[in-house]
Amino acid sequence: MSEESFSSDWLALREPVDHRSRAVDLMAPLVEWLGLRTSRKVLDLGSGTGSNLRYLAPLLAGGQEWTLLDRDPDLLARATGATVAIAGASRVEHVCGELDREGLALVPGADLVTASALLDLVTQEWVGRLAATCRVAGSAVLLALTWDGTMTWADPDPDDALVAAAVRSHQLRDKKMGLALGPAAGPATERAFRSAGFDTRLRPSPWRLGPTEAALALALIDGWEAAASEQRPDAELLILDWAERRRQATAQPFALEVGHVDLLALPPESGAL
Repeated sequence: MSEESFSSDWLALREPVDHRSRAVDLMAPLVEWLGLRTSRKVLDLGSGTGSNLRYLAPLLAGGQEWTLLDRDPDLLARATGATVAIAGASRVEHVCGELDREGLALVPGADLVTASALLDLVTQEWVGRLAATCRVAGSAVLLALTWDGTMTWADPDPDDALVAAAVRSHQLRDKKMGLALGPAAGPATERAFRSAGFDTRLRPSPWRLGPTEAALALALIDGWEAAASEQRPDAELLILDWAERRRQATAQPFALEVGHVDLLALPPESGAL
């Protein structure tokens, strides 16, 4: 999920929308590639409570051995109970550690390296190290639900652009690893893996929210309000008013699209194990 620590409530709130939003056309080439492997070891970076496993494991070939890595021991403790008896996963191991240490160190043992809602929080340097490590290991990579910097309401507000720009800038701050890639992460990561010789495919995976997702929309508004206010204290009153208007709007029929992208990177034949 992230190198930051997110609440389990937030992760639970977004999980069903995450699952339905993913780029399903990336699954067939991944399943075909994994079908040629003699093992199916999966490393999930920034795993949180295991949402990525719950989505992917039933779609991949059976007999998968998963390793979930997260820096938050409380989320991993929740994952222990939430990832029992998932179809396709024969074994699930939990590792508490950092992306730039334990995370990269675990890559050589993985056939597939995956993550969800992570890339916009990491650095260009880390992405380069990940691509190089995966190339040597011959690991495939599936990195889902990277925010692309867009938030589009069906009913525009005059201050939507101000808030969106402030949130995008805030996302570029140091997320405990160095300056984050933010909304540029999807294309930047694709370039890094393509330069390392991978066959890459970048696909849109937007959240499309309406009245049945009002709780998630409200949580997003709260988060955007906080980030934008921190980034633009000079515009705090405008941002607070914007947030109140948007909260009121969620009590009526509304439509909000939050852009994300999914990336599949398959290693060159020479890198296969």
